[in-house]
Amino acid sequence: MSATLDKAAAENFPVAPVFLPRAWRDGLTAVYGYARLVDDIGDGDLAPGGHDAVLLGLDPAAVDDRLAMLDAFEADLRRVFGGTDGPPRHPLLQALRPVVRAHGLTPEPFLALIEANRQDQRVARYETYADLVGYCELSANPVGRLVLSLTGTSTPERIRRSDAVCTALQIVEHVQDVAEDLGRDRIYLPAEDLRRFHVTEAQLAAPSAGASVRSLIAFETERARELLNEGTPLVGSVHGRLRLLLAGFVGGGRAALRAVTAAGFDVLPGPPKPTKSGLLREVAAVLRTAPRKG
Repeated sequence: MSATLDKAAAENFPVAPVFLPRAWRDGLTAVYGYARLVDDIGDGDLAPGGHDAVLLGLDPAAVDDRLAMLDAFEADLRRVFGGTDGPPRHPLLQALRPVVRAHGLTPEPFLALIEANRQDQRVARYETYADLVGYCELSANPVGRLVLSLTGTSTPERIRRSDAVCTALQIVEHVQDVAEDLGRDRIYLPAEDLRRFHVTEAQLAAPSAGASVRSLIAFETERARELLNEGTPLVGSVHGRLRLLLAGFVGGGRAALRAVTAAGFDVLPGPPKPTKSGLLREVAAVLRTAPRKG
């Protein structure tokens, strides 16, 4: 459990910063732990030894059967929401149960994250940008919706802005992780864009990017920036510490995009990462410029 939560430090944005009320921090940490574990199951990144499989009632060898693990994890999730065969078995889901009860959370966003990882087992390439956005609706947008639910601030307009931010952050991550994703035989850059910029899969496997790959990455970077800009008014629609948290999400995305740009859009040697000072500057800029509403 601690190994899963430790991965929060590697994210582009703060997961549960200390300035938040304790109840929010506990909720965000539980939701992050859930989302991280689902991704680790889907990516085959669980700790060796099969302990997670045993916790979910499977044979240790099942840890390598990702679809079986996702099915067992879904069954355990349903115990969080009052399944008939007892309480959840996995510690991260046990930690999630009081959060769900305290905030009246529904199963849908949690189920969507599982479905995104099932899709990762079946789909390794995305033909169109619309296809990729559809994936982000499962893999990223539910997290933003959960943040709004945890803080009691959900409205249709905020959900729309949150979806834009979360889809942008997912695209940012795909842009940063082109080489890592290709190592898993996944390409999240739309095939229609590869053709537009005359980029082959072999070029994505090179040690560094040529001009056509850099042009493609610059295009996807600008697309993510436009989505972030569309979602930024979300920050100005809330107050207090939540405003600072959401500015952290948006600023983290902007700082990551700035790091990609500073690398000359060459993401193939490894993901360009923002510095802490760069992140703080972007967060401050979001707080300064996000229009206040309400």
